[in-house]
Amino acid sequence: MYNLLLTILLVLSVVIMIAIFMQPTKNQSSNVFDASSGDLFERSKARGFEAVMQRLTGILVFFWLAIALALTVLSSR
Repeated sequence: MYNLLLTILLVLSVVIMIAIFMQPTKNQSSNVFDASSGDLFERSKARGFEAVMQRLTGILVFFWLAIALALTVLSSR
Protein backbone atom coordinates (compact mmCIF):
# COMPACT_ATOMS: atom_id res chain seq x y z
CA MET A 1 0.00 0.00 0.00
CA TYR A 2 2.79 2.39 0.94
CA ASN A 3 4.73 1.72 -2.28
CA LEU A 4 1.61 2.18 -4.41
CA LEU A 5 0.81 5.54 -2.81
CA LEU A 6 4.44 6.62 -3.16
CA THR A 7 4.40 5.76 -6.86
CA ILE A 8 1.12 7.64 -7.37
CA LEU A 9 2.60 10.64 -5.51
CA LEU A 10 5.65 10.72 -7.76
CA VAL A 11 3.60 10.43 -10.96
CA LEU A 12 1.21 13.11 -9.68
CA SER A 13 4.17 15.39 -8.95
CA VAL A 14 5.29 15.21 -12.57
CA VAL A 15 1.73 15.80 -13.84
CA ILE A 16 1.38 18.85 -11.56
CA MET A 17 4.64 20.31 -12.86
CA ILE A 18 3.45 19.84 -16.45
CA ALA A 19 0.07 21.44 -15.61
CA ILE A 20 1.80 24.44 -14.01
CA PHE A 21 4.09 24.97 -16.99
CA MET A 22 1.14 24.74 -19.40
CA GLN A 23 -0.69 27.64 -17.76
CA PRO A 24 -0.63 30.83 -19.80
CA THR A 25 1.26 33.81 -18.44
CA LYS A 26 -0.79 36.61 -16.94
CA ASN A 27 1.51 39.53 -17.69
CA GLN A 28 3.54 39.76 -20.88
CA SER A 29 5.63 42.68 -19.58
CA SER A 30 8.81 41.66 -17.78
CA ASN A 31 9.24 45.05 -16.10
CA VAL A 32 7.07 45.22 -12.98
CA PHE A 33 7.75 48.92 -12.47
CA ASP A 34 6.59 49.80 -15.98
CA ALA A 35 3.78 52.37 -16.11
CA SER A 36 1.80 50.15 -18.47
CA SER A 37 1.48 47.45 -15.81
CA GLY A 38 -1.23 49.32 -13.91
CA ASP A 39 -3.42 46.24 -13.90
CA LEU A 40 -0.82 44.25 -11.97
CA PHE A 41 -3.08 43.88 -8.94
CA GLU A 42 -6.31 43.68 -10.89
CA ARG A 43 -8.10 40.34 -10.54
CA SER A 44 -9.80 39.23 -13.71
CA LYS A 45 -11.80 36.05 -13.91
CA ALA A 46 -10.08 33.26 -15.80
CA ARG A 47 -11.89 32.04 -18.90
CA GLY A 48 -11.51 29.14 -21.28
CA PHE A 49 -8.23 27.25 -21.24
CA GLU A 50 -6.86 29.31 -18.36
CA ALA A 51 -9.84 28.45 -16.15
CA VAL A 52 -9.59 24.77 -16.98
CA MET A 53 -5.88 24.71 -16.17
CA GLN A 54 -6.41 26.54 -12.87
CA ARG A 55 -9.12 24.09 -11.79
CA LEU A 56 -7.12 21.07 -12.92
CA THR A 57 -4.03 22.27 -11.06
CA GLY A 58 -6.06 22.89 -7.91
CA ILE A 59 -7.61 19.43 -8.03
CA LEU A 60 -4.25 17.77 -8.67
CA VAL A 61 -2.63 19.64 -5.77
CA PHE A 62 -5.51 18.61 -3.49
CA PHE A 63 -4.98 14.93 -4.35
CA TRP A 64 -1.21 15.33 -3.99
CA LEU A 65 -1.64 16.75 -0.48
CA ALA A 66 -4.11 14.01 0.49
CA ILE A 67 -1.74 11.28 -0.68
CA ALA A 68 1.22 12.95 1.07
CA LEU A 69 -0.79 13.08 4.29
CA ALA A 70 -1.76 9.41 3.92
CA LEU A 71 1.88 8.49 3.38
CA THR A 72 2.83 10.41 6.51
CA VAL A 73 0.23 8.56 8.56
CA LEU A 74 1.30 5.19 7.12
CA SER A 75 4.98 5.83 7.75
CA SER A 76 4.37 6.79 11.38
CA ARG A 77 2.90 3.38 12.17
